[in-house]
Amino acid sequence: MRDEWHVEIELQSWVENAEAITDEDVTEKVIEAAHAAFDTKVAQVGREQFAGFERMMLLQSIDTHWREHLAALDYLRQGIHLRGYAQQNPKQEYKREAFELFGMMLDAVKTDVTRILMTVQVQNPEQAEQATEAFEEQAQRIHVAFQHPEAAPGISVLDTTEAALAGMVVAGAGAAGEAAGSHQPHVNPYPKVGRNDPCPCGSGKKYKHCHGKLS
Repeated sequence: MRDEWHVEIELQSWVENAEAITDEDVTEKVIEAAHAAFDTKVAQVGREQFAGFERMMLLQSIDTHWREHLAALDYLRQGIHLRGYAQQNPKQEYKREAFELFGMMLDAVKTDVTRILMTVQVQNPEQAEQATEAFEEQAQRIHVAFQHPEAAPGISVLDTTEAALAGMVVAGAGAAGEAAGSHQPHVNPYPKVGRNDPCPCGSGKKYKHCHGKLS
Protein backbone atom coordinates (compact mmCIF):
# COMPACT_ATOMS: atom_id res chain seq x y z
CA MET A 1 0.00 0.00 0.00
CA ARG A 2 2.79 2.42 0.86
CA ASP A 3 4.80 1.83 -2.31
CA GLU A 4 1.98 1.59 -4.86
CA TRP A 5 -0.74 3.84 -3.45
CA HIS A 6 1.12 6.04 -0.92
CA VAL A 7 -1.23 5.00 1.87
CA GLU A 8 0.19 4.57 5.37
CA ILE A 9 -1.55 2.04 7.62
CA GLU A 10 -0.35 1.12 11.11
CA LEU A 11 -1.52 -2.46 10.86
CA GLN A 12 0.90 -3.95 13.36
CA SER A 13 -0.20 -1.85 16.34
CA TRP A 14 -3.83 -2.24 15.29
CA VAL A 15 -3.54 -6.03 15.13
CA GLU A 16 -1.77 -6.20 18.49
CA ASN A 17 -4.50 -4.21 20.24
CA ALA A 18 -7.46 -5.90 18.57
CA GLU A 19 -9.11 -8.96 20.07
CA ALA A 20 -10.38 -10.32 16.76
CA ILE A 21 -10.00 -9.13 13.18
CA THR A 22 -12.04 -10.21 10.17
CA ASP A 23 -11.44 -9.68 6.47
CA GLU A 24 -14.14 -7.02 6.52
CA ASP A 25 -12.30 -5.17 9.30
CA VAL A 26 -9.09 -5.09 7.26
CA THR A 27 -10.93 -3.88 4.17
CA GLU A 28 -12.64 -1.13 6.15
CA LYS A 29 -9.33 -0.05 7.68
CA VAL A 30 -7.66 0.20 4.28
CA ILE A 31 -10.57 2.16 2.79
CA GLU A 32 -10.54 4.61 5.71
CA ALA A 33 -6.79 5.18 5.32
CA ALA A 34 -7.13 5.68 1.56
CA HIS A 35 -9.96 8.20 2.02
CA ALA A 36 -7.94 10.08 4.64
CA ALA A 37 -4.88 10.27 2.38
CA PHE A 38 -6.94 11.44 -0.58
CA ASP A 39 -8.87 14.03 1.45
CA THR A 40 -5.59 15.47 2.72
CA LYS A 41 -4.32 15.76 -0.84
CA VAL A 42 -7.50 17.52 -2.01
CA ALA A 43 -7.45 19.90 0.97
CA GLN A 44 -4.00 21.14 -0.05
CA VAL A 45 -5.29 22.22 -3.45
CA GLY A 46 -9.00 22.83 -3.09
CA ARG A 47 -11.93 20.67 -4.15
CA GLU A 48 -12.79 22.69 -7.24
CA GLN A 49 -9.26 22.83 -8.64
CA PHE A 50 -8.58 19.16 -7.97
CA ALA A 51 -11.94 18.13 -9.45
CA GLY A 52 -10.90 19.65 -12.78
CA PHE A 53 -7.71 17.62 -12.76
CA GLU A 54 -9.63 14.47 -11.82
CA ARG A 55 -12.04 14.97 -14.70
CA MET A 56 -9.32 15.45 -17.31
CA MET A 57 -7.31 12.51 -15.94
CA LEU A 58 -10.38 10.27 -16.23
CA LEU A 59 -11.16 11.43 -19.77
CA GLN A 60 -7.57 10.85 -20.89
CA SER A 61 -7.52 7.34 -19.43
CA ILE A 62 -10.86 6.46 -21.03
CA ASP A 63 -9.62 7.80 -24.37
CA THR A 64 -6.47 5.69 -24.21
CA HIS A 65 -8.11 2.44 -23.15
CA TRP A 66 -11.12 2.88 -25.44
CA ARG A 67 -8.86 3.03 -28.49
CA GLU A 68 -7.02 -0.05 -27.26
CA HIS A 69 -10.39 -1.75 -26.73
CA LEU A 70 -11.45 -1.00 -30.31
CA ALA A 71 -8.18 -2.47 -31.58
CA ALA A 72 -8.75 -5.60 -29.48
CA LEU A 73 -12.25 -5.98 -30.94
CA ASP A 74 -10.81 -5.75 -34.45
CA TYR A 75 -8.33 -8.54 -33.71
CA LEU A 76 -11.08 -10.62 -32.12
CA ARG A 77 -13.33 -10.15 -35.14
CA GLN A 78 -10.59 -11.31 -37.53
CA GLY A 79 -10.30 -14.78 -36.00
CA ILE A 80 -13.67 -15.41 -34.41
CA HIS A 81 -14.94 -17.36 -37.43
CA LEU A 82 -12.52 -20.18 -36.54
CA ARG A 83 -14.67 -21.04 -33.51
CA GLY A 84 -17.17 -22.60 -35.87
CA TYR A 85 -14.73 -25.45 -36.54
CA ALA A 86 -14.82 -26.24 -32.80
CA GLN A 87 -18.63 -26.51 -32.85
CA GLN A 88 -18.98 -23.09 -31.22
CA ASN A 89 -21.26 -20.27 -32.32
CA PRO A 90 -18.91 -17.50 -33.54
CA LYS A 91 -21.53 -14.81 -32.94
CA GLN A 92 -22.15 -15.87 -29.35
CA GLU A 93 -18.44 -16.30 -28.67
CA TYR A 94 -17.76 -12.83 -30.06
CA LYS A 95 -20.40 -11.30 -27.77
CA ARG A 96 -19.03 -13.14 -24.74
CA GLU A 97 -15.38 -12.26 -25.33
CA ALA A 98 -16.18 -8.68 -26.32
CA PHE A 99 -18.03 -8.26 -23.03
CA GLU A 100 -15.02 -9.64 -21.15
CA LEU A 101 -12.72 -7.22 -22.98
CA PHE A 102 -15.01 -4.34 -22.05
CA GLY A 103 -14.84 -5.33 -18.39
CA MET A 104 -11.05 -5.48 -18.60
CA MET A 105 -11.03 -1.99 -20.11
CA LEU A 106 -13.11 -0.59 -17.24
CA ASP A 107 -10.81 -2.22 -14.68
CA ALA A 108 -7.75 -0.74 -16.40
CA VAL A 109 -9.28 2.75 -16.37
CA LYS A 110 -10.14 2.49 -12.67
CA THR A 111 -6.66 1.23 -11.78
CA ASP A 112 -4.78 3.86 -13.78
CA VAL A 113 -6.83 6.81 -12.58
CA THR A 114 -6.79 5.69 -8.95
CA ARG A 115 -3.04 5.08 -8.92
CA ILE A 116 -2.22 8.46 -10.46
CA LEU A 117 -4.63 10.41 -8.25
CA MET A 118 -3.32 8.68 -5.13
CA THR A 119 0.37 9.17 -5.93
CA VAL A 120 0.44 12.62 -7.51
CA GLN A 121 1.46 15.38 -5.10
CA VAL A 122 0.60 19.08 -5.44
CA GLN A 123 1.72 22.06 -3.41
CA ASN A 124 -0.80 24.71 -4.45
CA PRO A 125 -3.98 25.23 -6.52
CA GLU A 126 -1.99 26.82 -9.34
CA GLN A 127 -0.29 23.51 -10.10
CA ALA A 128 -3.63 21.74 -10.40
CA GLU A 129 -4.96 24.46 -12.71
CA GLN A 130 -1.83 24.34 -14.88
CA ALA A 131 -2.06 20.55 -15.18
CA THR A 132 -5.74 20.76 -16.11
CA GLU A 133 -5.06 23.42 -18.74
CA ALA A 134 -2.25 21.28 -20.16
CA PHE A 135 -4.62 18.33 -20.43
CA GLU A 136 -7.27 20.42 -22.17
CA GLU A 137 -4.82 21.99 -24.61
CA GLN A 138 -3.13 18.76 -25.63
CA ALA A 139 -6.42 16.85 -25.68
CA GLN A 140 -7.60 19.32 -28.31
CA ARG A 141 -4.42 18.73 -30.28
CA ILE A 142 -5.01 14.97 -30.10
CA HIS A 143 -8.55 15.49 -31.37
CA VAL A 144 -7.21 17.49 -34.31
CA ALA A 145 -4.58 14.84 -35.00
CA PHE A 146 -7.22 12.12 -34.87
CA GLN A 147 -9.43 14.02 -37.33
CA HIS A 148 -6.54 15.19 -39.53
CA PRO A 149 -3.39 13.09 -38.89
CA GLU A 150 -1.27 15.28 -41.14
CA ALA A 151 -2.01 18.36 -39.01
CA ALA A 152 -0.30 17.19 -35.82
CA PRO A 153 1.85 14.07 -36.23
CA GLY A 154 3.45 12.28 -33.32
CA ILE A 155 0.92 13.22 -30.63
CA SER A 156 -0.20 10.49 -28.26
CA VAL A 157 -2.33 10.27 -25.17
CA LEU A 158 0.75 9.16 -23.24
CA ASP A 159 2.51 12.39 -24.23
CA THR A 160 -0.48 14.36 -22.94
CA THR A 161 -0.49 12.62 -19.58
CA GLU A 162 3.24 13.00 -19.03
CA ALA A 163 3.21 16.66 -20.07
CA ALA A 164 0.32 17.52 -17.78
CA LEU A 165 1.83 15.73 -14.79
CA ALA A 166 5.32 17.11 -15.35
CA GLY A 167 4.70 20.31 -13.42
CA MET A 168 2.49 18.71 -10.81
CA VAL A 169 4.32 15.68 -9.48
CA VAL A 170 6.46 16.54 -6.47
CA ALA A 171 6.61 13.24 -4.60
CA GLY A 172 5.92 9.72 -5.79
CA ALA A 173 6.93 10.58 -9.33
CA GLY A 174 8.12 7.05 -9.91
CA ALA A 175 4.77 5.45 -9.19
CA ALA A 176 2.77 8.05 -11.07
CA GLY A 177 5.14 7.94 -14.00
CA GLU A 178 4.94 4.18 -14.09
CA ALA A 179 1.14 4.35 -14.12
CA ALA A 180 1.10 6.97 -16.85
CA GLY A 181 3.63 5.02 -18.87
CA SER A 182 1.90 1.68 -18.52
CA HIS A 183 -0.01 2.11 -21.78
CA GLN A 184 1.82 -0.12 -24.21
CA PRO A 185 0.86 -0.67 -27.85
CA HIS A 186 -1.83 -3.28 -28.07
CA VAL A 187 -0.52 -6.76 -28.87
CA ASN A 188 -2.42 -8.86 -31.36
CA PRO A 189 -4.08 -11.64 -29.29
CA TYR A 190 -3.98 -13.83 -32.40
CA PRO A 191 -0.28 -13.92 -33.30
CA LYS A 192 1.24 -16.18 -35.94
CA VAL A 193 0.71 -19.79 -34.89
CA GLY A 194 3.49 -22.36 -35.09
CA ARG A 195 2.74 -25.56 -36.98
CA ASN A 196 3.11 -27.69 -33.84
CA ASP A 197 1.11 -25.31 -31.64
CA PRO A 198 -2.55 -25.98 -30.72
CA CYS A 199 -4.93 -24.62 -33.33
CA PRO A 200 -6.53 -21.33 -32.18
CA CYS A 201 -9.96 -22.59 -33.27
CA GLY A 202 -10.16 -24.64 -30.05
CA SER A 203 -10.35 -28.09 -31.66
CA GLY A 204 -7.45 -29.42 -29.57
CA LYS A 205 -5.53 -30.51 -32.68
CA LYS A 206 -2.14 -29.23 -33.73
CA TYR A 207 -2.29 -26.32 -36.13
CA LYS A 208 -0.62 -28.30 -38.93
CA HIS A 209 -3.31 -31.00 -38.68
CA CYS A 210 -6.20 -28.52 -38.52
CA HIS A 211 -6.41 -25.06 -40.07
CA GLY A 212 -2.72 -25.15 -40.95
CA LYS A 213 -3.62 -27.51 -43.78
CA LEU A 214 -5.76 -24.76 -45.29
CA SER A 215 -2.92 -22.24 -45.51
